[in-house]
Amino acid sequence: MSTFLIGILSILLPLFLFCLLLEPRKRRPGEPPLEAGWIPFLGVALDYGKDPLAFLRETQKKCGNVFTCKIAGKYFTFITDPFSFPAVVRQGKNLDFHKFAIGFSQRVFGHADFLAPVYYNGFREVHSIFHQTLQGPSLTQLAQSMLGNLQAVLRQNLPKGEDWAVEGLQSFTNRVMFDAGYLTIFGQQDAGPSADGDNNRTDNKSDLCMRQVAQHFLVFDRAFPEMAAGLPIHLCVRAWLAREALAEKLNHSRLQRNHSMSALIRRRMDAFDSMPLDERGKAGTHVSMLWASQANTLPAAFWSLYHMLSSPQALSAARAEVDRVVEQSGDPDQPISISREQLDSMFVLGSIIEEALRLSSASIMIRVASDDFTFTLDSGQTAAIRKGDYIAMYPQLIHMDPEIYPSPTEFQFDRFLDEAGQRKSEFYKNGRRLKHYLVPFGSGASECPGRFFAMCEIKMFLVLLLWHYDMELAQSDAQHRLSTDCTRAGLGILPPTQDVLVRYKVRPRSSSSSCPQQGQQTGEGDSDRTVEVTE
Repeated sequence: MSTFLIGILSILLPLFLFCLLLEPRKRRPGEPPLEAGWIPFLGVALDYGKDPLAFLRETQKKCGNVFTCKIAGKYFTFITDPFSFPAVVRQGKNLDFHKFAIGFSQRVFGHADFLAPVYYNGFREVHSIFHQTLQGPSLTQLAQSMLGNLQAVLRQNLPKGEDWAVEGLQSFTNRVMFDAGYLTIFGQQDAGPSADGDNNRTDNKSDLCMRQVAQHFLVFDRAFPEMAAGLPIHLCVRAWLAREALAEKLNHSRLQRNHSMSALIRRRMDAFDSMPLDERGKAGTHVSMLWASQANTLPAAFWSLYHMLSSPQALSAARAEVDRVVEQSGDPDQPISISREQLDSMFVLGSIIEEALRLSSASIMIRVASDDFTFTLDSGQTAAIRKGDYIAMYPQLIHMDPEIYPSPTEFQFDRFLDEAGQRKSEFYKNGRRLKHYLVPFGSGASECPGRFFAMCEIKMFLVLLLWHYDMELAQSDAQHRLSTDCTRAGLGILPPTQDVLVRYKVRPRSSSSSCPQQGQQTGEGDSDRTVEVTE
């Protein structure tokens, strides 16, 4: 008899567990509408993953401004009303950003769990370093370093004379911006003299090292969507090997030999050295810093340059602005000094960059409910939120809203300029002014601390290209518009689905011009012009 019962239980128990797995979550009174889908565990993940913007728009029409979706075993409550974004940001007591962010970062970059009590105070110090080194006077110093590195990188591969160089625009942008950004943040590795004293061989060694770092970064970054979706990095073998190679390059023993390192990294190193971390754990934090400084800046710089070159009106207005500001900046035989005020006064370039960000940004802002609570929307509607659920805001719904931005899929270089040519910051929906109308860098606790530097480095990149080069898209490529790669939706700036060819050459100057020809080195009778950013 007992054997019979055991046999029956062995059949019924798996069936019971299977039924529990299939049993959808029941919506409780006061909770938002629930979209659980029909696929166990996945829920609506497939529909969401195909096109997040289209899926959220359709669900918003059906369910209203707040709804919950089951996505890969987790429950996300989307707040789609932009006027309710500030209310989410103010919910620091009930909504935790750091728990989600640190858990995700730990899984992907392989560093310690900084939520553990042994690291808590030290991590708070590290977090404060961002604001101390990426804003105010420190930002000015960082921007000056970036501009010098941008020019050094551009100078390495200048086309000669009147010859045109042809290159993929994404390849060109990645190469210049990655190298300059890496040198600015992490400094220059001292390769030391070659055995025979050949300086060119030393330069080649440094360039090879940089190319290896860039290649490892791109391999790791390409696998980021899969890792963000929950796939363990050890199953992404090439990405794991690339991450470990980057960690080796960024361990403290190597970084300590670098010169011209940013205050951000120097102070982070000091903070991590005071914490009970092994050397691999410290290096993992710097890999995360490298990714954070490059992953969205590279495609943002690409789209800013691409859209500017695609629009004759934008290119003409931007060049006129750069010529006006740079030519007023000092003695033609001395390094040009551009103040922060002058850089900030380039409203045309600022509008081009912000419009490119609007079109390409697809970030998602996530918080984790630390307890059951009731959230009140701007309209007065309430929604009961369960502990452990995710609260999500998807700014692309704002960026592509035709009521806020007429013809939202079109690039309009002056969209963020007012009638006086100054920066426009008033946008409306339902007759009400929006506080959050452009959100490419997150908001509240999740707002990117490096956002000011990112805008600054992209603007400087465009300034130098407009000042030193004539650039144009190849004719065959200029006849179609690139689309974005939506597989990275939720991670920030979407890259292009393909590269596009660009032609560029040294911009001709008259003898009366304030800028000498590029390629002439200091000490050969002409000044090698350096743009400096000053306070």
